[in-house]
Parts: sequence; C-alpha cells; structure tokens
Amino acid sequence: MSQFSFSDALLTWFDQHGRHDLPWQVADDPYKVWVSEIMLQQTQVKTVLQYFDKFIQRFPTVDDLGQASWDDVAPYWAGLGYYARARNLHKAATLVSQQGYFPSTLEQWMELSGIGRSTAGALMSLGLRQYGVIMDGNVKRVLARFFAIEDDLSKPVHERAMWQLAENLCPTERNHDYTQAIMDLGATICTPKKPLCLYCPMQQHCQAHQQGLETELPYKKPKKPVPVKTGKVLLIESQGQWLWEQRPNSGLWGGLWSLPIFETEAELQQISERLKLVSTLEPVQISHSFTHFTWILTAHIIHVEKDQAEYLQAELGGEWLTPQKATQMGIPTAMKKLISAIKI
Repeated sequence: MSQFSFSDALLTWFDQHGRHDLPWQVADDPYKVWVSEIMLQQTQVKTVLQYFDKFIQRFPTVDDLGQASWDDVAPYWAGLGYYARARNLHKAATLVSQQGYFPSTLEQWMELSGIGRSTAGALMSLGLRQYGVIMDGNVKRVLARFFAIEDDLSKPVHERAMWQLAENLCPTERNHDYTQAIMDLGATICTPKKPLCLYCPMQQHCQAHQQGLETELPYKKPKKPVPVKTGKVLLIESQGQWLWEQRPNSGLWGGLWSLPIFETEAELQQISERLKLVSTLEPVQISHSFTHFTWILTAHIIHVEKDQAEYLQAELGGEWLTPQKATQMGIPTAMKKLISAIKI
C-alpha cells in the first residue's frame, strides 16, 4: 500500500469518525496543544479531560504558567501522576515566557525540558500546523500491526526503523489532521486489547489482521511481578489540623504536600521516642498502586495538644493544615485515600 493511499484512507476515515471536539484542538494556540501533549503522556484522554479545562482556566497563556510559582501550579496537577511532567512543563513555560516566543523548529522544541522527539513532532504538527511526525504508543501499535512487525520495539535499532516508517507514511498536506487521525485510530479502533478491526479503514491491507496476529502485536515484554513496598505514615493531629510537609522537588510526588512517610517501623519508632509521641488510635492502612510498585501505607495517628504542636512543628518542619486545605494546595492520590479512610 503506497504512502498516499495509507494517508488518504486514514484521512477519509478521520473526517467521518475522528475526534474533532477535543478542547486542545485549537488552530492558533500551540500552548494548549503543549499542555495537552504533556498531560497525555502515560495518561488516557478521558482522564486528561478532567484536568485540562481547570488547568487552562487557571493558566490561560504560557505567560500565566511561566510566571506562576510551583506552589500555584501543583494543585492543578495533583492526582494526575507522573509529577516530573508538570515540573518540566512549568520550567519550560518559564523559559518561553522569558524569551517571549514559542519555538519554531523541531530542534528548538526538543531543547525544552520534558519534550522529546515525538512530543516535539506533535507540537510542530498540531501546535504550529507545520510538518511534524509523531511516534506515541498509538502510532507504534498501528504501524506494528499494519506491517506485522514482530520485533521488540523497545530496542533502539527497531525504534529507528519505526521512525523511518512513520516518516515515509506521513504526508505534508493536511499534516495536522493526519497526526490527529493516526492517534485517534490507535485510541479508538486499533486499541491494545480487542481491536475493532471490522471498523478499521486499514483492515484490508493490515498484515497482522491477515495473519491473525492483531492481538499479539506489538510485541510485549513479559511483565515482571510488581513489587510490594511498605511505608509508615506519621499523622500528627492537633485541633483539626494535621502536620504536613512539602516533598522535595525531585523524586516521588516531587513538590506536592504529604504526611511524613518512613520506610521502616524502626525509623518511625526512633522519631516517636525522641519526640515522645504516643499513638492512642488503631493504625489505618491503605494500598496505592504505581506503574512499578504497589505501596502499602500504614498511618499511625497521634493527637497532641496546642502547646506541643508548636514544638513539633519546630522539630519536624512542615505546616499545620486541615485535610481540606492540604488538598487545595496539592496532594497525591494516596494521601486523598488516607483522608477518606481516617476518621478522627
């Protein structure tokens, strides 16, 4: 199947069945495309839709985002996960705001924090309506099935070959529609599980479909068992407020507010003995799953009087906040689970 016919069939399908009403599909606003592309990394459209509008209402332009503090930005990303994305977006927006213009080439986009080759291609195509090629998970899946590619696509040599295919197929005419179309095909028809081949414009020419391999491709590495880790949460309560700390910018939940967490019972016991903290309530346990591990968190609840509260804040740092206030400032989903589970 020639380049023209692949793109032509895809665009014909897109005109009738593609997604044309996503809030970031704005012809002259690369900023909205940028925010959406970063949010959509590792995250489904239906989840992003719950966050995008609120984020844009609060930070309607790149200047609004670039000139805001991280503490202003964090609450609008809390719960979306992969927080390094947000920190990189904020850092890059600050740079773009300072220089006063958006990047205009693929290389310029890739110089910004958090933007790789595929995201830069999307920003060229969807954001600036210029020529751009993408290689997200949807595109990989469509091409791996269309050409019945059984290689391990995580290996660089095969990754390069996939980019070559993507570039060969990608048209210059209606490039932005093609970019959206191939993402839409992967997201709605050529799905990871149970692809809807009956409705696919590529069905007749799809080699995986002809060979009955559509559910086996693209090749997936066997999943390793997800490790289970445990953590001890220190919940100190005084007059309806809890002692929260802001986590370091790097690492898990970077820049968000959290109750203090210790890896071992011994660490928690050591600090409890030093500060003479005694728990009088039953501990509360929750489970929270990440991509790479599951965390079992046990919250030890300690009530203190007002005079002791000031001493503890001086010793431990952090801020006394009601659960509601902490939520507004930006807390991870696991902390929201703990708030729901704890009745004081």
